[in-house]
Amino acid sequence: MKRKLIAAIGVAGMMFSVAACGSDDSDSAKDPKDRKDTVTVWLMVDAQSTWPELVKDVNAQFKEKYPNVKVNVQYQQWADKAKKLDTALGGDKFPDVVELGNTETMQYILNGAVAEVDPKKYDNSDTWIQGLKDTCTFEGKQYCVPYYAGARVAIYNTDMLKKGAGLDTLPETEDEMLAALDKVAAESGKKDKRFSSLYLPGRYWYAAMSYVAAYDGKIAEYDEGAKEWKGALSSPESQKGIQHFIDLVKKYNKADQTKDEQDHANVMANEKAALIYGNGWESGSVIDGKNNGNPKLEGKILTAGMPGPNGKALPSFIGGSDLAITSKSKVQDLAEDWVSMFTSEKSMEVLAGKNILPNNEKQLEPLKAKPETAPIANAVPDAWFTPIAPGWTSIEKEEVLENMLLSILKGDSVADATKEADSKINELINEES
Repeated sequence: MKRKLIAAIGVAGMMFSVAACGSDDSDSAKDPKDRKDTVTVWLMVDAQSTWPELVKDVNAQFKEKYPNVKVNVQYQQWADKAKKLDTALGGDKFPDVVELGNTETMQYILNGAVAEVDPKKYDNSDTWIQGLKDTCTFEGKQYCVPYYAGARVAIYNTDMLKKGAGLDTLPETEDEMLAALDKVAAESGKKDKRFSSLYLPGRYWYAAMSYVAAYDGKIAEYDEGAKEWKGALSSPESQKGIQHFIDLVKKYNKADQTKDEQDHANVMANEKAALIYGNGWESGSVIDGKNNGNPKLEGKILTAGMPGPNGKALPSFIGGSDLAITSKSKVQDLAEDWVSMFTSEKSMEVLAGKNILPNNEKQLEPLKAKPETAPIANAVPDAWFTPIAPGWTSIEKEEVLENMLLSILKGDSVADATKEADSKINELINEES
């Protein structure tokens, strides 16, 4: 209850700051050519390295409309962005536009740090990918704009698959895939006992929860009668998914099973794995020599839909980013216009041309048939997301999932571990609701 009170005070404070510091009506009524302001935009470094021309083009468009307004784009690193943003929002030097990972949005919506947006002012908002739209929505109101989507896929070494199993492409069913990986393990594991035909880290909770989703399980669910969220990992469906994941880790991961997935692309780059389950863009990381990748593997690393249990594709977590306008911004109208240009249909075409999934179903559709993007694009419609529950994004809940998986790997039963995890999830949700 204490956190609820703090959140309420925070929202009230932010709402006051909006009234006091928001765009002045006289400013927004000015001729665009008479505006003399600065719009500060925080984008993640991905935009700087992968689609810098889009940023440059949008800034040029914006400059043409507002010749005397300066756009100050500052690129951030994922590792410290949240800490920097929290500090900035508590001071007097803060961004007007900020990119948020879709698991970060709820905490900033709840504490009043981001302003409400009108979807009608943005291209293709009627076909925004639902999984992204949901992360920007609270109590029927929209607080950010979907930017781009992501999903996890199978990333595999074609040479290893060909040499070990005589196959050119990854099988479409899990049984056939595992049979092929057994052959790859027998072949490539001859010289290296730590070689993993399937490298699946034990603390990789995103993957574990994909198997939970495959069995129709959930992390938590909303109890309409009690009007509260409750952990659901101890349900029979969730337990089946977790057990399936643990079985795969124990059989196929010949390295340290207690690690997370942060370096799994590097493991593949070092030819210690034939297959990993990762974000589509990580296939590029495997061969990127500038970031510990292995350029010698270029042309040998492909992606495919990850086969799951029961003859179906493995449901993927819907990843991606959103763009929000901070409540404290004094130039919200300008920030809104910049975001509108940056997420326009024209801008989304640039991302799609780089095999990055756009923010809407309309422009996603052609990518479902494109060989380079089909696996990841087709994973989006049936993707799952963490509970849209106030406070879920706190790091404690992710630690609950990781600790649950570790305890099972160390010998605890799935039943006991999931029961304890549900209890901790309930405690955390109730504390923050």
